[in-house]
Amino acid sequence: MDVLDDLLAGTRARGGVFNLTIMDPPWALHIADEAPLSLASLIRGSAWIVRDGLAPVRMEERDVAVLRGTEPYVVGDDPATAPQLRIHPGGRCEPLPGAPVDYSARLAVRTHGGRPGGAAMVVSGTYQLEGDVSRRLLAALPPVLVVPAAEVAGHVMDMVLGEIQQDQPGQQSVLDRWLDLALITTLRAWFARPESQAPGWYRAQGDPVVGLALRLLHEDPAHPWTLVGLAERTGVSRASLSRRFTALVGEAPIAYLTGWRITLAADLLRTTDDTVETIARRVGYANAFALSVAFKRLRGISPTAHRRSQAA
Repeated sequence: MDVLDDLLAGTRARGGVFNLTIMDPPWALHIADEAPLSLASLIRGSAWIVRDGLAPVRMEERDVAVLRGTEPYVVGDDPATAPQLRIHPGGRCEPLPGAPVDYSARLAVRTHGGRPGGAAMVVSGTYQLEGDVSRRLLAALPPVLVVPAAEVAGHVMDMVLGEIQQDQPGQQSVLDRWLDLALITTLRAWFARPESQAPGWYRAQGDPVVGLALRLLHEDPAHPWTLVGLAERTGVSRASLSRRFTALVGEAPIAYLTGWRITLAADLLRTTDDTVETIARRVGYANAFALSVAFKRLRGISPTAHRRSQAA
């Protein structure tokens, strides 16, 4: 398992909300679904993505956009076009003042807008993410990114149009899995682009030494790793591993491991009723006291206080 695998394992679509919107020029769609992570693609047409505080971003047909954060955004044929439809949380669509009279809030299953042959066809899907593992992935992304169609697996985008307008048994699971696949292929293509400024843990996976060290830490974070033991497994000296790892990842191996263990512990505290002692052993600490010391040093609060705050 590599780092991206581990982060994506904690970022799975469950009950993702999907919309297919069909419009004619001049057109604009205001998306205010409050989702922390969204995907959007143009099945037909081209558009601009407009978000407060950012320069408009161009999007061509079949390009895929990933949007981080709950702030609303507009997809439209021109940055100056006023929105005619608004998507609310849960996929509810609202026609806005000035919308053409034939724009419907519901054309079909998960489908809104005008005539089926409209010039623009926008598909979007949302993630409702929780937890520290997911936040690690979000922290590596800009507020808006667009990956050209040629760099995203084409069949992934071809699948959705036939599925999104169906309402068969198991349909939500099909769409959730599609959303996961679309996210994975898009992020992999994005991180490979020079302008992505990919995080150190992603770039380091291509290094034969540091990449192996990262895989070992993620495959078994509870193992009693030491710098010496990790150096032996990667076939280099302790000093060489520490130097290369720090240069590529941005922190020393054991510091990285500590941060990852605390991230896993934070999610377990939120999602399970396991005792702090049990969680400590699951993530690589000898007992609850050792976990509490490390947790408070990195987070400023105790594991028990973190659990209470998440429950609240």
